[in-house]
Amino acid sequence: MSAVPDYSNNFKRLQARLRSLAGKAIEDFRMIEAGDKVMVCLSGGKDSYTLLDILMSLQRSAPVDFELVAVNLDQKQPGFPEHVLPEYLKALGVPFHIIEQDTYSVVKRVIPEGKTMCGLCSRLRRGALYKYAAENGVTKIALGHHRDDIVETLFLNMFFGGKLKAMPPKLHSEDGRHIVIRPLAYVAESEIERYARAREFPLIPCSLCGSQENMQRVEIKKMLREWERQYPGRTESIFSSLRNVVPSHLADPASFDFNKRPTPEGPVTNNPGELFE
Repeated sequence: MSAVPDYSNNFKRLQARLRSLAGKAIEDFRMIEAGDKVMVCLSGGKDSYTLLDILMSLQRSAPVDFELVAVNLDQKQPGFPEHVLPEYLKALGVPFHIIEQDTYSVVKRVIPEGKTMCGLCSRLRRGALYKYAAENGVTKIALGHHRDDIVETLFLNMFFGGKLKAMPPKLHSEDGRHIVIRPLAYVAESEIERYARAREFPLIPCSLCGSQENMQRVEIKKMLREWERQYPGRTESIFSSLRNVVPSHLADPASFDFNKRPTPEGPVTNNPGELFE
């Protein structure tokens, strides 16, 4: 028997799983609603290609109507293959737009050689995408971050920022003008890697920061992958903890009023001294 049918069936099961996980995240966090215009931020990496592919698949069977537009920011990196994404998106038949903005030169000028460029690059990229969204009636901005990205961000903030903070599946921008969604929030990176290989996406590496092997995120990723090899399922368990937070068992007075104490009769009191009178 040919190996092709087995591969085809394996791919269909993987695609169905990704559709199911993305659909559940969309439903759990009310990411997409009737009439939404969803801007899919396409970088040329495996995650954003997968995001667009799955959203297009869900769009065909969704109980509500919504629009999709794929948007790429051409940052004018030397050697960037400008033809790849337009050709791919035209063949796909999805509406798209390419924003041209030379953020590459800005980052190279401002950030010293050897320092991590991602922070400034991300801010400039976000500004350009938000501007396009505001000017073109976009109601949701979809990013390709997956479960592993979210867990990595949790540890980055803990280890290097002293904050218990990750990436929310749905986020309102600080000015309240934009809603950012992450439909792949429940999907493991390993599943996206398998899906991207099967779909043979025309991947475009990031020449700006892709070679920065000493980035803090790279170290966190290595740590988590080692944990996962030793204790399979640990990443999923950590992610699950983000959905099961007990503020009273942490130490943030802004999240829980530690001055409240239960009285013997049951009601709470804001005066701890009352318990000892």
